[in-house]
Amino acid sequence: MSFSDRLYTDFIEQGRYMYLVKGLGNTLLITAGALLLGVILGVFAAIVNVTYANSHKKGPVIRVLKTIVTLYVTIIRGTPVVVQLMLMYFAIWKSGAPIVVAIVSFGINSGAYVSEVIRSGIQSVDRGQTEAGRSLGLNSRQTMTRIILPQAFKNVAPAIFNEFISLVKETSVAGYAGIQDLTKGGDIIRSITYDAFPPLLVVALVYLVIVIGLTQVLHVIERRLAQSDLR
Repeated sequence: MSFSDRLYTDFIEQGRYMYLVKGLGNTLLITAGALLLGVILGVFAAIVNVTYANSHKKGPVIRVLKTIVTLYVTIIRGTPVVVQLMLMYFAIWKSGAPIVVAIVSFGINSGAYVSEVIRSGIQSVDRGQTEAGRSLGLNSRQTMTRIILPQAFKNVAPAIFNEFISLVKETSVAGYAGIQDLTKGGDIIRSITYDAFPPLLVVALVYLVIVIGLTQVLHVIERRLAQSDLR
């Protein structure tokens, strides 16, 4: 059988390509949801770290939050994402919808990495910006949300977008939680047809096209940010 005949048998016959279409939709949904959750967690963890570092008098609340954030980042960054996903799905949140469990698991994982990115972005903002905000009558929270964070996000936008690209590939293990993602869709086709190479090749090519497309978007973002800095 020629390779073209194998492609027809594996994907076109009986509409098996729909396994990949459905899987791609789930992959993108999980990635987008996880990135949103990761950014929220990352911002919170980064603010706690920066506040703790800049506080002269460290009260009990900030000490507890700092301890929690430190443990969170250390544990998440020190264990494989697939193990975290399986713990969440099989042990911690057994009654949760698989898609939601995956979003939460990948979001928690992403937040640990995003927190370090955002922390570096906050620290890259000149301290004079904070002093300027306070001189305008803004309190610490208003200064952070209105002055510091917008500039920090601009500084780290490419790094956060890179995290989005990484998340697309990391979600390929979502099948461990019984989710039909893009990789699992290819695996289903393989199990039906007993033909491994075409499904795996097509799955790899789809990931490659997505990553190349997102990388081009990242280049556009970087150029726009560079142009805005020159104004």
